[in-house]
Amino acid sequence: MRFRHPFFYRTLRFKLLFGFLLLVIPIVSFMIYNNLYAINVVRNQVAQSNKNLISLYMGQIDRNLEDVEKYLFNIAAMETGLLVLEQPREQNPDSYSFEKIQLSNQLRNELPNYKSMDMFFIYSPENDDLMSVFGVAPDYASRSVMEQDIVDNIKLAKKPLQKDWFVQHMAGGDYLAYVIQYGDIYIGAMGNVDQLMVPLHLIDLGENGRAFLTDDRMKPIIDTPLDDGISIEPSSSDNEGYQLTGSNDQFIAVGERSSRGRFGLVALIPDSVVLEKLPFLRSIVSLISFGAIIILPIILLLLRKLVLVPVNRIIMAMRRIEAGNLDMRLTKPSSTFEFEVMNESFNRMITQIQELKVNVLEEQLNYKKAQLKHLQLQINPHFFLNSLNIVYNLAQVKDYHLIQEMTHCLVQYFRFMFRSNLSFVSLSDELAHTMNYLRIQEMRFPGDLTFAFHTDESLGKIPIPPLVIQSFVENTIKHAVNTDTQVHIAVTAQALNDDTLYVRIEDTGEGFPPQVLALLQRDMELSNEEGDHIGIQNVKQRLGLLYHDAARMALSGSSGLGAVVELWLPMQPEETGGRRE
Repeated sequence: MRFRHPFFYRTLRFKLLFGFLLLVIPIVSFMIYNNLYAINVVRNQVAQSNKNLISLYMGQIDRNLEDVEKYLFNIAAMETGLLVLEQPREQNPDSYSFEKIQLSNQLRNELPNYKSMDMFFIYSPENDDLMSVFGVAPDYASRSVMEQDIVDNIKLAKKPLQKDWFVQHMAGGDYLAYVIQYGDIYIGAMGNVDQLMVPLHLIDLGENGRAFLTDDRMKPIIDTPLDDGISIEPSSSDNEGYQLTGSNDQFIAVGERSSRGRFGLVALIPDSVVLEKLPFLRSIVSLISFGAIIILPIILLLLRKLVLVPVNRIIMAMRRIEAGNLDMRLTKPSSTFEFEVMNESFNRMITQIQELKVNVLEEQLNYKKAQLKHLQLQINPHFFLNSLNIVYNLAQVKDYHLIQEMTHCLVQYFRFMFRSNLSFVSLSDELAHTMNYLRIQEMRFPGDLTFAFHTDESLGKIPIPPLVIQSFVENTIKHAVNTDTQVHIAVTAQALNDDTLYVRIEDTGEGFPPQVLALLQRDMELSNEEGDHIGIQNVKQRLGLLYHDAARMALSGSSGLGAVVELWLPMQPEETGGRRE
């Protein structure tokens, strides 16, 4: 029988496991938190450092762009030659050509002063004439394409023009462009994005890190596609100052918008590069975490071997002893001194309990023997007096034959009753005694009592308790037989199987009172102060003493239908120490 505690949380196993987890979980949690905190600090420091560089360079770009803006506005404000270019060329061709050459030379001379710019241009819509100067002249085809793109974009541009810098894709490249309108003349400057990004390439962003130009929504320009899972949100300048993006490989993204135009700079730093400075700390945390996972089952196995198994062994032994197995002993040696002492003490106590129980059982057995003898010696005084009275009456009428028969029946009756040293008698002797008793009662109630026995002679040697059948027959005589109505008593004995004897005693009298049947069903005391049903109560007690729970008795029958007593007795009863006849 396995012992299961109704509340698992009160078991020793749960308390040991809970105590271990209570100790380990905070430590591991603190280490993990400390690791995450260190990672976050390093990310913040790296992100802040790179963001400062991006902001610094963006500020430098914005200052350069602001200088270009001022220069373009100065030309628009100071150069009167722009008024000539604004007029149709046919009005004064020479003056138009002269001013165009003058402005071209001036722009060419000033362009080297603005390192971030690749070209200046002036466009006259009236004459559909574009004048451009380049720092490094591209080939003729590329130059033609760029000039045509400039003209087309100016014609398609919304008016008034936006007064900020913007990204323009032309001739297979990306350019920062700025255009102002002076009257009907457009003056602008353009700088190659690749040239602007050169200083950022000097920053150590790791093997897979990169820096690129974005539009006003922090999206990369056309020539800078991003890997899958990488996205830069417009709100990149949050409290932490960086974003963690990427699906397969994570990157720290830092960026800065330009104050002069619709573009920004973004740098992507691989997270693995940032965290490569924390291998030792991460290894320790990982080692502790995995160590705790590995140590936990080891500790549980040790606790099971050193504590739980010995405790469970003692509990199982206690449960078996509780079930009545006093031969249970703890024989397996324990690996700890304390449990070894407990096992030895346990075995000594069980030995003492077993010896004490044997002594108590012997005393109980002696008491049961004395009680059984007392029950067997109980004789109804009314029967004795009535029998003597019958003999007296027969003597008066000088019926010597009946006197002899009556005397012989009484001798046999009392000889059987005085066998106080017998716990069991044979079925044939019990039936003979009962028949002898009925013959005496038949003499007492001539014509009012009849009886019959139905049994197999092969069952005659089966042992049964003495006076079992006779007690129920006597109960019928006492409560059912009278001079008004004839009563018939039938006794049947048969074997139901190889180990059960079935005995049935029935009569045609008034039957058992309902209160008697109710008391029997509730297994309560049947006899009362007046001594009613003392025979039934005696039989019930004797069956309990001799057979324990192996015998069964049932009473049935109601008023006017007769009484029926059924007995189921083992053919091989347990020995109680008394002799068998």
